[in-house]
Amino acid sequence: MGKIAVAAITSLWVIPMSIIVNHIVPGPYMDEIFHVPQAQQYCNGNLRSWDPMITTPPGLYYLSLAHVASLFPGMLLMGATSLSFSEACSTSVLRSTNAVFAVLCGVLVFEIIRFLGPNLSDRKATLMALVMSLYPLHWFFTFLYYTDVASLTAFLAMYLACSRKRYFLSAFFGALAICIRQTNVVWMLFVACSGVLDFTLDSPRQKQKEQVDQHSRHQSIDGKEATLRSNLRKRKPDNSTAVDPFDRANSISSTEDTSGLVYDVYAVISTCWSMKWNLLVTFSPFFVVVVAFGIFIIWNGGIVLGAKEDHVVSPHFAQIMYFSLVSALFTAPLHFSVAQLRNILQELRQNRPLSLLLTLVALIAGFASVHFFSLAHPYLLADNRHYPFYLWRKIINAHWLMKYVLVPVYVYSWFSILSLLEKSRRKIWVLVYFLATCAVLVPTPLIEFRYYTIPFYIFMLQSCVRNSGCATWLLTGTIFVCVNVFTMGMFLFRTFKWSHEDGVQRFIW
Repeated sequence: MGKIAVAAITSLWVIPMSIIVNHIVPGPYMDEIFHVPQAQQYCNGNLRSWDPMITTPPGLYYLSLAHVASLFPGMLLMGATSLSFSEACSTSVLRSTNAVFAVLCGVLVFEIIRFLGPNLSDRKATLMALVMSLYPLHWFFTFLYYTDVASLTAFLAMYLACSRKRYFLSAFFGALAICIRQTNVVWMLFVACSGVLDFTLDSPRQKQKEQVDQHSRHQSIDGKEATLRSNLRKRKPDNSTAVDPFDRANSISSTEDTSGLVYDVYAVISTCWSMKWNLLVTFSPFFVVVVAFGIFIIWNGGIVLGAKEDHVVSPHFAQIMYFSLVSALFTAPLHFSVAQLRNILQELRQNRPLSLLLTLVALIAGFASVHFFSLAHPYLLADNRHYPFYLWRKIINAHWLMKYVLVPVYVYSWFSILSLLEKSRRKIWVLVYFLATCAVLVPTPLIEFRYYTIPFYIFMLQSCVRNSGCATWLLTGTIFVCVNVFTMGMFLFRTFKWSHEDGVQRFIW
């Protein structure tokens, strides 16, 4: 098994589901009414045309042109189209762009898993890649002409290239990701920061310094143990075989746990300063892309291309709360198990004063977020085709107390996510991940669960979830399949109509 198996198995559900969706919903729906005509304009050669209602860059349309061009000779041979290239850009063909990217996503996830977990078997890595390919927000939009699947593909390629220290190629995929969705500039900066952390903290100089510090710390601990044991023997010579009251992990856990982040920050700053010219040269491709994006923002007058009045940047801090709970619910076997609850309580008890303070701060921040920064976008309140419309009305806004009742659950979900990440990544990396997630989600006024896809994938790939048993992954995959069957069934067969608008309406994420 391997990446070929991932590609083959993913195709087994992508191809038939694409055929079913295109048969039942042959015309553009929802945001497709903007994306499909715009891509067809490009197919007609009108590269300077632009729909002012489209908010994202034209990267997806250029990729679709390449995709249609690769299919066009075969379509001619099969008699599926006339000699006109523009006629080949039908809704179903444009949607197939995302079908190809979905298969490629599965392969990229497999490659990242094998890179991050070289000791994993191909069979388990294949299972993990297939389960992640079923993630509901990713799976659903595979069959529509949205930017989400292409955006995730570009991000995964960027992340894999950076992990393999191919920084120029990573920056290229980062530029491509930004051309698909401009908020990906934050994820490119995250990938660059992750690369810098790996480059500096894993450098030979830093490793040597850490080994010296660790050796000195252990010598100090051994000396204290020997002295105290000697004193104990003098006092109670008949009790020399008693259980050793010193546990090395516990004896240094308090210091290391509270100073780990501070030490990482100090180590990164000092190492970056000593390697500044090497870092500037190595990561200069990312710097060029960021500068180019800054020039674009100045020229465009903002980050959004079209419909700027409906996509004003707003401080929507409650958005990160929704992300934590949605992500935790999708992977409930990981977060809401007795073992995970025990682990979190144990971590909180290890350094009780600091843990209590952090918990109190997190709760206060959570209550402040939902009270002062819980936004209800006009689209959310008016469009009953989206699931967030019902979640807002039936759960979050069902009672004025409800949004406050959910805060402890939000905070627990974040604690669970961060605790899983801290088991396999340094605390400074976890902090960068949290800040990047906030930078993407907080300015977004509209509650759109598909915006959670990239941070969710990062969590799944980088956390100790890689070490979970196959049963956990099978259970998670079962949850994904059940959600997918429900949402796709509602989309295809549970239609309804609006009195003020013609056409059939469908439920969508």
